[in-house]
Amino acid sequence: MSTTERVKLSHNGPIAHVVLSRAEKRNALDQAMLDAIAEVIEQLKEARETRVVVLSGDGEAFCAGLDFFSFAAMLQNPESLDFMTRTHGDANLFQQVSVGWRDLPMPVITALHGVAFGGGFQIMLGADIRVAAPDTRFSVMEAKWGLVPDMGGMVLMPQVARQDVIRRLTYTAEVFTAQQALDWGFVSELSDDPVARAFELAEAIAMRNPESIRAAKRLISETWNADPAETLMAESIAQKAVLGKPNQREAVLANFEKRTPNFKD
Repeated sequence: MSTTERVKLSHNGPIAHVVLSRAEKRNALDQAMLDAIAEVIEQLKEARETRVVVLSGDGEAFCAGLDFFSFAAMLQNPESLDFMTRTHGDANLFQQVSVGWRDLPMPVITALHGVAFGGGFQIMLGADIRVAAPDTRFSVMEAKWGLVPDMGGMVLMPQVARQDVIRRLTYTAEVFTAQQALDWGFVSELSDDPVARAFELAEAIAMRNPESIRAAKRLISETWNADPAETLMAESIAQKAVLGKPNQREAVLANFEKRTPNFKD
């Protein structure tokens, strides 16, 4: 297990478990938490042996958003923070802790409970799949503090929800339920035990050809709202890259022989 003051990273075979671990503050985001999340994302980028990531929060909540006591200096002196410098490719640090999960080569599943407010809401949207406890509460909270969503929300929200819903929630900062989040597309499914369900899904994904799963994630990301002709070509290129390779042949043999596949990472 790799442990920092704010985030814990452990591995169960091909499944990595990332836990936001500032439970006494409902995993609110301070500078140390932002740095720790970005660091874990960087570690996972090169983790060839990791096929799936489960992301959850310790204690009574997934993430309550920005810790405004820790960011009091920002409110008093906003010029002290450089939002404009791109520190992680196209993103700054605040954006990286959300969009960085979507950019990982392997699927990410977020297990949600308690609250996912503001920055926590945007972080969860970086996952490929989001499982929430039925009593989880959500909010695009920034308007409450006179701010706008700026942690990748404008990239991630339009991929799952209608524009009128995004506008309503962004303008009002209202708190909404897990059922509403499911109906609007922010959540993939509800579960009484979201961590257990996330691991169930992770185990199912980990049993598939890791090369085809990574290729599928790239394909979905690269072709979302793309030109149809470009999408059709991208499908062909992705399929050619995995077809006939050892792991793809192993998937076929394991199915015919009714056994657990033995893939190479």
